[in-house]
Amino acid sequence: MASDTPPADKPKAAGDPIDTRLVRRLADILKDTDLSEIEVERGDLKIRVARLAPVAAPTQVYTTAPTPIAAPAAPVATAAAAPEPMGETLRGDQVKSPMVGTVYLQPQPGAKAFVQVGDKVNAGQTLLIIEAMKTMNPVPAPRAGVVLRVLIEDGQPVEFGEPLIVIE
Repeated sequence: MASDTPPADKPKAAGDPIDTRLVRRLADILKDTDLSEIEVERGDLKIRVARLAPVAAPTQVYTTAPTPIAAPAAPVATAAAAPEPMGETLRGDQVKSPMVGTVYLQPQPGAKAFVQVGDKVNAGQTLLIIEAMKTMNPVPAPRAGVVLRVLIEDGQPVEFGEPLIVIE
């Protein structure tokens, strides 16, 4: 008694249904290897089996785009933000990181920075935000004054107690 399903190694006519055994064997090869897709051609028949990448749960992503304001300020900030020798204290009060996280100097990508060197700030005014555990945490100015230095860069990871901004 002849089988209705032709062997997988024989080409099929254009009107025949697809050989599911071949598709299953290709899928098994994907599962057993690190390949993401396999494509087989036999005559007019072309079979492509692909594995989708795992989809992560949607998360809030914060990316930064360069702003025209940041470019001219960079040389001034770089010169002003030169590393201090160990033991030397900075003039003014340091605003330190209250947590471990990633610093953002503006409320959203492409927006104006919260503060820049030379800005006058009021007590409680937001100086920057720190993302920790997918939560945006504002860091307020502890007192009124003038921003002397910004010691960190946008998107930089920070540690607890790390100096971020100097206010005089």
